[in-house]
Amino acid sequence: MKKVKWELPSEQRDELLSLLSARFEKNMNRHQGLTWAEIQAKLEIKPEKLWSLNEMEKTGGEPDVVGYDQNAKEYIFYDCSAESPKGRRNVCYDREGLDSRKEHKPENSAIDMATAMDIELLTEEQYRELQKLGSFDTKTSSWVKTPAEIRKLGGALFGDRRYDHVFIYHNSAPSYYGVRGFRGALRF
Repeated sequence: MKKVKWELPSEQRDELLSLLSARFEKNMNRHQGLTWAEIQAKLEIKPEKLWSLNEMEKTGGEPDVVGYDQNAKEYIFYDCSAESPKGRRNVCYDREGLDSRKEHKPENSAIDMATAMDIELLTEEQYRELQKLGSFDTKTSSWVKTPAEIRKLGGALFGDRRYDHVFIYHNSAPSYYGVRGFRGALRF
């Protein structure tokens, strides 16, 4: 299936870039050694990435730059909202988990939403990296990308921060809770 490239209207694009720039300047500890001008220049030639960042922002993710991959020459954004993004909570892990529910189905799954936004769920390693930048998910939890061998057995992983410690837990993929969502990563 060919991806459709979305482009934001210029006014919305400018507002998003301004918001991202302000967040970047306010949280320099997340991206030491990087400059916003270089990131913005690369974003402006990748309108589909701006669209994804807008989707992250619209759903409460508060995306911010957390690094630069020297090998791939890519900037890395994560959802940096204090709690799991509000517009992405109350979802099963994936479509298979959602379809297996007989009753009380949530509206969506984390994997389906991430795919529609053209982002990836954070891996366990990425989730732990994020937690080194601050205290996240102290009242909520976030699904993380689950290894195939765990998913094949019906499970899925999620993380949170309690007692000033990062925990990774397991649950069945069809489960969902009002305080569990997911955090995304975007590379470009």
